[in-house]
Amino acid sequence: MPWLSVSADGQGLCSKKKAVILKAWNRKDQTIMKCQRQKNEQRGYRMIYCVEDERNIRELLVYTLETTGFEAEGFETGAELDTAMKKNMPELILLDIMLPGEDGYNILKRLKSDTRTRDIPVIMVTAKEAEFDKVKGLEGGADDYITKPFGMMEFVARVKAVLRRCARQSEERELHCKGLRVNVSRHEVSYQGEVKELTRKEFELLEYLMENKGLVMSRNQILCHVWGYDFDGETRTVDVHVRTLRQKLGEAGNLIETVRGVGYRIGDHV
Repeated sequence: MPWLSVSADGQGLCSKKKAVILKAWNRKDQTIMKCQRQKNEQRGYRMIYCVEDERNIRELLVYTLETTGFEAEGFETGAELDTAMKKNMPELILLDIMLPGEDGYNILKRLKSDTRTRDIPVIMVTAKEAEFDKVKGLEGGADDYITKPFGMMEFVARVKAVLRRCARQSEERELHCKGLRVNVSRHEVSYQGEVKELTRKEFELLEYLMENKGLVMSRNQILCHVWGYDFDGETRTVDVHVRTLRQKLGEAGNLIETVRGVGYRIGDHV
């Protein structure tokens, strides 16, 4: 809908009834939105939560999503979001940054640190357009970052793109090497049929080595990928986790080879 966009302060939004807004659509816009609605309904998209304190913007975003075949619900604060999520988990969350009470950055941090919500995709929708803010949001775990003003057709397209990416990532994916199996989707590890219990970091470390089977991964590469490039600890952290991982894997731990002076490798060469 190039004729309609959201501004940073909520001004310029049509304040008339939704029926009047619909009447203003030209035939081309109506055809496009009808097609999008049908496709979304066929894909079975579920609930999207929108956390936005500006009522005009919140209502427009929710209405746009509903018009294009999504289910959507809006909230003014993070506390309202928390209450809703106790009853029903959404498929995606739209999150403003400048909110009353708890800001969007902290809400995002909570969502990504909770095992029940960390896999729910989050799109930041905000007026904060500085590069620093974008980087902070994306590195905090946001799947996309949309700055106001923006058009509704672009908004819907971005929502659908994030949902497609997450759908592909959630498909059954399994890594294996000589009887050692890592089911990424289920977050399970087994060796010759026996399930191995690992911590989150141990699992991520093993997953990274398995994804790069046969290649030597340096300690710095492992730190950057598993702990994040802003981790201010030492490479010794990697050695400690590898040792613990080997112990928990038992016989399969021998598949992890130490390459002196470089790092670690896992593969059929062992």
